[in-house]
Amino acid sequence: MPEDRTEQPHIVTCTAPVNIAVIKYWGKRNEDIILPINSSLSVTLHQDQLKTTTTVATSRSFQEDRIWLNGKEEDITHPRLQSCLREIRRLARKRRNDGDSGVDSASLSHKVHICSVNNFPTAAGLASSAAGFACLVYSLARVFGVEGELSGIARQGSGSACRSMYGGFVQWIMGNKEDGKDSLAQQVEPETHWPELRILVLVASAERKPVGSTSGMQTSVKTSCLLKHRAESVVPGRMVEMTEAIRKKDFAAFAELTMKDSNQFHATCLDTYPPIFYLNHVSQQIISLVHRYNKHYGETRVAYTFDAGPNAVIFTLQQHVPEFVHMVQYFFPPETNGADFIKGLPVNCASLSEELKQGIGLEPMPKGINYIISTKVFTHIYPHKQLLQHCIIGLL
Repeated sequence: MPEDRTEQPHIVTCTAPVNIAVIKYWGKRNEDIILPINSSLSVTLHQDQLKTTTTVATSRSFQEDRIWLNGKEEDITHPRLQSCLREIRRLARKRRNDGDSGVDSASLSHKVHICSVNNFPTAAGLASSAAGFACLVYSLARVFGVEGELSGIARQGSGSACRSMYGGFVQWIMGNKEDGKDSLAQQVEPETHWPELRILVLVASAERKPVGSTSGMQTSVKTSCLLKHRAESVVPGRMVEMTEAIRKKDFAAFAELTMKDSNQFHATCLDTYPPIFYLNHVSQQIISLVHRYNKHYGETRVAYTFDAGPNAVIFTLQQHVPEFVHMVQYFFPPETNGADFIKGLPVNCASLSEELKQGIGLEPMPKGINYIISTKVFTHIYPHKQLLQHCIIGLL
């Protein structure tokens, strides 16, 4: 008898990048469809170092929708997951009803199995939900034959996920419409625009953060006066200034804005009642190190930013990477050797002068940083034919 092709699962695997906001998103004006109280701007990081890989399979034989995250089955009925699934299926049905022959009518009724894996700590303030939901939406879209603008759907899973739909430098425009149709991500400049820019992720903790971003935002919106001032009076101007700094490749302006915005974001967390503490003593030491390093040279060579967690993201230019990395290694002596401490893009050797060490003037903090991820700006999501198919097939 001929093989029944309808029994064969349709499988798609994609990867998506992490993005790090330099103008922060914090606070929603609509919780249901995730509309922000201010616009934001981010840098997309290289997938070789930080990414989510997601495989989606559909089959007539599946009895229900299911999802696995990092090898553990999770609740598929989570409202944000359901929102993304529902919207992709709606658009697929619309394409079919409009007579698009590229949509397989039979597959629209099939259940999905989803397998997603991060190659970096999850829920530790490293934008895992952004990469995760961007990858989920893109993978679902490919399985169900949905094309076009997808950042608005990714936004409904996790706000910052809309920015992970694009590479390079990306803004999320807050929009004004109540239905959120104008609250979308938009590329400001491609990844090729500023090739000298480098990013160092200093992992101070891989543990789950004590207060989740969703609940933290809700409390801040209700209780922080500073948050309202920031959204209405500060961020609009900073968005313009940051876009200009990126387009001109003005690192000093980019760095100062990045650090000021990070500081203000965490100030709103402290202004929240009860206050939220995402930074720890290691984070504070990193901030001090950066400012002392810049002061020593009389120019802004490095910048920090912290999302909702203690892990620092450092921006610098390629020529400064070796010295700064080895300075971090000196002031945060690792438990492991150099090869395990520095991951990602290779970092050249550099010597630290006694003048620099004395100029910084900090007491070393052993084991304060677990490891450094060396990376750069990267492009957007893309599909793979053979990445996690072994994982999803094992769950069919």
